[in-house]
Amino acid sequence: MALDTTTQGLAMQTRKLVKNYGAVAVLHAIDIDMAQGEFLVLVGPSGCGKSTLLNCIAGLEEITSGSLTIGGRDVTQEPPKDRDIAMVFQSYALYPTMTVAENIGFGMKIRKLPRAEIEAKTREVARLLQIDHLLDRQPSQLSGGQRQRVAMGRALVRDPKLFLFDEPLSNLDAKLRVEMRAEIKRLHKRTKASIVYVTHDQIEAMTLASRIVVLKDGHVQQIGTPQEIYDTPANTFVADFMGSPPMNLIAAEVTERGLVVGGMTLDMGAGWRAEGLPQKVTLGVRPEHFALAEGRPDLTITPVLIENTGAESYIVFDLGGTAMTAKVPGRLDEDSVVPIGLQVARAALCYFDPTTGLRLTR
Repeated sequence: MALDTTTQGLAMQTRKLVKNYGAVAVLHAIDIDMAQGEFLVLVGPSGCGKSTLLNCIAGLEEITSGSLTIGGRDVTQEPPKDRDIAMVFQSYALYPTMTVAENIGFGMKIRKLPRAEIEAKTREVARLLQIDHLLDRQPSQLSGGQRQRVAMGRALVRDPKLFLFDEPLSNLDAKLRVEMRAEIKRLHKRTKASIVYVTHDQIEAMTLASRIVVLKDGHVQQIGTPQEIYDTPANTFVADFMGSPPMNLIAAEVTERGLVVGGMTLDMGAGWRAEGLPQKVTLGVRPEHFALAEGRPDLTITPVLIENTGAESYIVFDLGGTAMTAKVPGRLDEDSVVPIGLQVARAALCYFDPTTGLRLTR
């Protein structure tokens, strides 16, 4: 099939992709353009459709309508074996009776590649993944992280147009997840592979992605770089979902002087302009955009709860009936109920329509 000039330079593209199960719509008109070498992360809560979308890209689920191209070629109706993809699953799916080398090279053996080529590629990928000293072992003799490396190695020897990762770290413990996350990021930088990665963990999404696709109920909420998603969320769902702790969202009234929030007036200063904002907004402020006041505070609050994490402290407080969280450096007395003065980073505030939840631009 001839190369589609509208998809040249793209690793993957979906246009109006729809997936229905009978009368139930699961994916709604998904449009994604993915560049070559991009690390694209699909993220969202359970049931949002991210794994279904990945399965549609893989060919494991039939697309109801719309189109899918991989490497500039329309593969909407093609079976998985003809899509030139490699997939790494949540379960390692290793053959227990085979060695690490045999597991990595099995796909090449099925394709009847020369033995010397299989061995050379297996050793090359094993060195890349730092498991070349484990080639003679069986999966039962490996740790969880080592098994996941073997599963990744089996995909890497394929050199496909597109790699698909389906929550590959979800079975690992917290420390190993961090280590493997760094390993995958390092691997992507070295190989420049095109990767679509599914996770429900927004920290994974933020640290790994070139761009993030945030999904909710089968609808794309926002596509952007991690920094764009974090700093300028498209709506209150993205603001609340991306970030740990999440963005604080509270009703506010816009005045000529500033904002009235929880019965307190936040003076926005001489450069404040209320034009372009409705009288009532939902105000968004990240926990780290509060700071302990050194002079006159913007807000004076009484802690409901203080959590020390080591280098930082989370201060939970009530503001006009809304629970808020501030993240400040250092350690605080967890039993303190003494009022605390906070300053607000005004330039970092986000404004949302209280009815639609959409971000308001000024």
